[in-house]
This record gives sequence, structure tokens and C-alpha cells, in this order.
Amino acid sequence: MANLGCGCPGSMARVIEREETVATSVKAASELRQWPVQLHLVPPTAPYFQDADILICADCVAYAMGSTHQDLLKGKALAIACPKLDDTTTYVDKMAHIFSANNIKSVTVAIMEVPCCRGLDIMVREALEKSGKLIPFEAIIVGINGERRN
Repeated sequence: MANLGCGCPGSMARVIEREETVATSVKAASELRQWPVQLHLVPPTAPYFQDADILICADCVAYAMGSTHQDLLKGKALAIACPKLDDTTTYVDKMAHIFSANNIKSVTVAIMEVPCCRGLDIMVREALEKSGKLIPFEAIIVGINGERRN
């Protein structure tokens, strides 16, 4: 495996070998319930956050886990982010605002197994604490091969 020079194990180039799948005429339905989805762009008081279960998802999860819509997103409001590449300076405050301004039923954070993705989990936990609300929380870790690790 070639190191790309940034020192992060998550940036190492790898080939994921898979058996070839047979194409079918049935397509998975989208479970997306709102727009926008990028954490920088979602309004903290958007109506889709009121009385909602929220999924805060690392960008790569949807590409690694083919069943993201059915397994993680269904029935939830969504905010996506990348803790490594985004400017995350406002993320904790923005999520705390979302959590405190709305009646949130639960928060799920979905991250990749790579170390650089842990930052999103940490930011969500900090935002929950800063919001002052006790909201049920779940963290999901997805492997590079697309499998749920926990």
C-alpha cells in the first residue's frame, strides 16, 4: 500500500476486492427527506429537525456502505460532514444550536473506522454536552469494506 504523504492511515491507497454483482432492474429508493444535507448549509431551525431523529454522517459512509439509506438514514433528518477536509471550526456550535433549538428524539453519528473520522464523533458528543439536553445518542462505525463494525 502506498502512503499518500499526509501520515493518516485512512489516506492509504487500497484496493477492495469484491465479487462482481449482477445488475437488477430494481433500484433502492432514496430515504432522503430534506435538502440541504451538508452541515455547513443546514439551517439550525429547519422544520425537518423538529421532533426528529437525526443522523450526522461522515461523507464517506454513504459510499462505503451500500445500504446507508435503508440501514441508517430511513426516517431521519440528515447532516453530512467530513472532519478531515471540512472547516469544522463552527461545527460544535452549529450542532449544539440544532440540538437546543429543536425537540430532538435521538442523534446517531455514523463514521468510518479510520482515525481521522473519529473527530466527527467527538464533535457531536461535545455539541450534545454544550446543548444542555439529554438526547439519546448512538455511534456507528463503518469499516472500509462497508460493513458495520459495531
